[in-house]
Amino acid sequence: MSEAVALRESTALPSIAWRTGWKWLRSNIALVAAGAVLLLVLGWGLAPSLFASRDPLVGVPAQKLRGPSAEHWFGTDNLGRDLYTRVVHGAALSLTATVFAVLLGLVFGALIGLISGMSGGVVDAVISRIVDTLLSIPELLLSLATITVLGVGTRNVAIAVGLALIARFARVMRGEVLRVRQAPYVEAAFASGVRWHTVLFRHVLRNAYGPVAALVVVDFGVSVLAVASLSFLGYGAVPPTPEWGTLISEGRNFLATAWWLTTLPGLVIVALVLATQRIARAVNKDGAR
Repeated sequence: MSEAVALRESTALPSIAWRTGWKWLRSNIALVAAGAVLLLVLGWGLAPSLFASRDPLVGVPAQKLRGPSAEHWFGTDNLGRDLYTRVVHGAALSLTATVFAVLLGLVFGALIGLISGMSGGVVDAVISRIVDTLLSIPELLLSLATITVLGVGTRNVAIAVGLALIARFARVMRGEVLRVRQAPYVEAAFASGVRWHTVLFRHVLRNAYGPVAALVVVDFGVSVLAVASLSFLGYGAVPPTPEWGTLISEGRNFLATAWWLTTLPGLVIVALVLATQRIARAVNKDGAR
């Protein structure tokens, strides 16, 4: 009898797991779709040749300005180059610049916020006023001012966008450090004579990184837009190198006759930004718990 009960329980477990998984999928369909979009675009950036076998720099003049079709999913440009291939290969350059910008803002911003929150006093006051000043300037305007000094190029675009993100990370990290510093276990650690750096790494950083990690996901989408905007204005990669902002800039001269040259690369950027925002909301929700 016990063997029969055990058999029924063992056969019921997969069914329960399947129903639970299906219920979670239905209630999180937007999150799953966002993850799929992000993974797809990351796949484009890491291995573009697996998703588009054509040469992004070589076109067929006889096939110029053809609309989307089964042969050319995103159509062709004014030189007969496959637009889908150029978008896929442009992902590598755009995402590399975006990741570098976010890492630059994260490392320096978190370090500045950590120093400000842990130091207090005059140091904290001076850093806070500088951060407030930078936050009062629109990030795109700050990036434009920076790249005007650095010059054109994808690397300089990434640096300009990353420098504009530092103040955001510094503000969030400072706030979290100040919150954690007031916790009883941190005060107890200081009162018991634990070394400063031990408290910093063992207690403060371990409990302050959550909102900063969520901000990384949010700023990834923001950085995609910023990098594309600067490339659109002509500060990014030099043509014919494919880059998302450059592709949209090249297609604006053919809006009346070839709408796909700007619309489809723009929709890719919009889909990626919306996907990162949805994932960031999920990260924030889990962090709040």
